[in-house]
Amino acid sequence: MALANSDKRTANSGISAFILAGGRSSRMGSDKALLRIDKRTLLERALHTVSTITPTSYIVGSKQRYGSFGETMEDIYPGCGPLGGIHAALTATTTGLNLILSVDMPLMTPEFLRWLVEKARASEEWIVLPEVAGGPQPLCATYRRAVAAVAEEVLQTGDYKIARLFERVPTRMVAETEILGAGFSPEIFRNVNTPEEYAQCRP
Repeated sequence: MALANSDKRTANSGISAFILAGGRSSRMGSDKALLRIDKRTLLERALHTVSTITPTSYIVGSKQRYGSFGETMEDIYPGCGPLGGIHAALTATTTGLNLILSVDMPLMTPEFLRWLVEKARASEEWIVLPEVAGGPQPLCATYRRAVAAVAEEVLQTGDYKIARLFERVPTRMVAETEILGAGFSPEIFRNVNTPEEYAQCRP
């Protein structure tokens, strides 16, 4: 079902952004999305970052928990991990190109996302994602809307690995050497999964 507030802003930007905020945060011990760095929650930081790319952004997670931060949608297939969130976003989107960003990347920069989106716009691949900091980064990537149907097929098999999408649709991995050559540090992909990692990201 398409998002209800589709408007001229969506058409003008040509891209929607989705913040995945629905993780269990089991290693953190508390909701990662609501942790604060510099007086803003990780969710607020992520929303601010993607707002520089597109005025059309949404939260994928609990409406009860995150609805006060912005328009929120919940997984169609609950309990299936990030793949369920990607599927929900791509099922609801009204744009062909979509930016997916995990809420737990507080060091991610607007400059990198803008660079990645330009790569995606110039590419025919359905998924464009960085391969950096030890491996693919599917939660900081662009997805074409057509990936939704393939994501549903994968979910229905009971295999919730995002990598299964890469095997089924045209995918471009942006190499770490290319990312470094453009002036970006792998540090921006640092995840906040534990209290120790959270402490390292705080000033």
